[in-house]
Amino acid sequence: QWYQRRVREAEVSTQSTGRYKQFNTTINKIIRATAQCNMIYSVYIINKAGGRIYDEDFASNKPEEEITFPSYPIPLVLTADTGKVLVKFGASGNVKPGMSVIAVNRQPVTGLYTGNDQAILEIINDPASYPLSLTFGRTKASANEKLMLASIFHSLFAIAAKISPVEQSSGIKELRTEKFTLNCFQTITGVKFFMIVDHKQTGCDHLLHRIYELYTDYVLKNPFYPIDMPIRCELFDQNLRKVIEQVERTTAYNSERLS
Repeated sequence: QWYQRRVREAEVSTQSTGRYKQFNTTINKIIRATAQCNMIYSVYIINKAGGRIYDEDFASNKPEEEITFPSYPIPLVLTADTGKVLVKFGASGNVKPGMSVIAVNRQPVTGLYTGNDQAILEIINDPASYPLSLTFGRTKASANEKLMLASIFHSLFAIAAKISPVEQSSGIKELRTEKFTLNCFQTITGVKFFMIVDHKQTGCDHLLHRIYELYTDYVLKNPFYPIDMPIRCELFDQNLRKVIEQVERTTAYNSERLS
């Protein structure tokens, strides 16, 4: 609906000006904005003890990048890390450090191996394997990695509140890196909501409060939900996805208007 509305606006603009070139320019802006809609990467909820009770990854729909390398060596330095083959140095097209190999010759991989139990790095380092097609993307974190992430952030939050020169500090509310921003909201009961987003994403505080409202409406009001335990609620999942999609499209729409 958002895409169709923007197309209609472009058509009206074209009719009033009579310029076909302006219509094409506006359509291209819409396509670029739509492709960049995925600005919210993940959402986590941590209980007061630091245990992960909910997480959702929204970055799995990001486009993959397939590159066919005609010969060895390739302009990328790959390394095996945390059970994945990651790009450590170099760049090729849209492939950048931090992305992982998710397919070899269009065959999905599992960890460090292909479906035929061949080591990915051995295939890449063998000149006889070329030409070689590699698909890069962002792989989801494992359940153990998410548990570790939640525990580490809970500890960092407590440390930040402890070392603050001001008493009764709220802890970490925003943490910015070169690639992403982490925003956090803690309730009065100690439950933490945090999400990892793109730098372009705006209105994060409002969004975290909106997620908290969904949590109270669909989780806490469920008489069968045990407090501080993992959340298994389909209505909460569905409404969270709707809110995330709406916020991302609003951000993309505003970015396209400003450009």
